[in-house]
Amino acid sequence: VQLQASGGGLVQTGGSLRLSCVASGDFSGGMFSKYTVGWFRQTPGKEREFVAAFRWTGTTHYSNSVKGRFTISRDNTKNTVILRMNSLKPEDTAVYYCAADSRIILSSIAEPGRYDYWGQGTLVTVSS
Repeated sequence: VQLQASGGGLVQTGGSLRLSCVASGDFSGGMFSKYTVGWFRQTPGKEREFVAAFRWTGTTHYSNSVKGRFTISRDNTKNTVILRMNSLKPEDTAVYYCAADSRIILSSIAEPGRYDYWGQGTLVTVSS
């Protein structure tokens, strides 16, 4: 499975960005819909941080730091997961990564080590 993340850029505080994660390759069971897809972010010197996830069951999950500002959605017909980010803050500045896994359980969705597949990252910079 290959993941391609895109959509990062420079935005002012309070602005919005839309990140995309497009999956391709041989999916387990032949279906992208069987995968949980997560978004993580990382800044230099820090560990990768959970942002949001869209489980294969249809449920969505967010970190407390982005809840109410970010929305994750998916279109299984296009093998795509979108992270819409509103009311951006300077502390949202990071490289954002999407990740996918077909076997991850609910209690592990915020753990980056549980995901088998990763995209290359896209840089989001929020200026103050």
